[in-house]
Amino acid sequence: MNQEEMNRLILFCGPSGSGKTTIVKHLLSKYPVLSFSVSATTRKQRNGEVNGTDYYFISVEEFKSKINNGDFLEWEEVYENGFYGTLTSEIDRINALGKVALFDVDVVGGLNIKSKFGSNLLDVFVRPPSPDDLRKRLVARATETPESLERRIGKAAQELSFGDRFSNILVNDTIEQACAQADSLVEQFLALRHTK
Repeated sequence: MNQEEMNRLILFCGPSGSGKTTIVKHLLSKYPVLSFSVSATTRKQRNGEVNGTDYYFISVEEFKSKINNGDFLEWEEVYENGFYGTLTSEIDRINALGKVALFDVDVVGGLNIKSKFGSNLLDVFVRPPSPDDLRKRLVARATETPESLERRIGKAAQELSFGDRFSNILVNDTIEQACAQADSLVEQFLALRHTK
């Protein structure tokens, strides 16, 4: 595999509740060449989440130290002391496996990754059919306090305005249809990758 192939990546991003994580899990189960890029975060680990599989759960101090050391490909303080980011070492780990990194990140993180990789990146913005659908999905999760839910809904509503900055927009009306569209985009990208 040449260097250009090793640096090819696939990015799915969108607001919280858009369905991007469900789509990414589907793609990982269907395409063995893909490997999930595990993000680092300072948020609390939720029930059922595994450190190093779902996220790298680290302290605010450790995250800030890694920022100062230049260890992140991209990072963002999403909420006060609520940091998320992609470690450069994570991309190195996936490249060493000979696989294609698959990102599931928020919108700002997605734009930062897009700016670094250009045509070596398949970038997909996942959106719900409407802001009302997004609110219903976030409420149905029941993983937030009322305050954090409102904060997340406000951020998600703002993030919807960034969709036109991505090369592909996938409207997640039903998860079956969204996964089928995602399959088509990924298959085209992987086929293109082998013709270069």
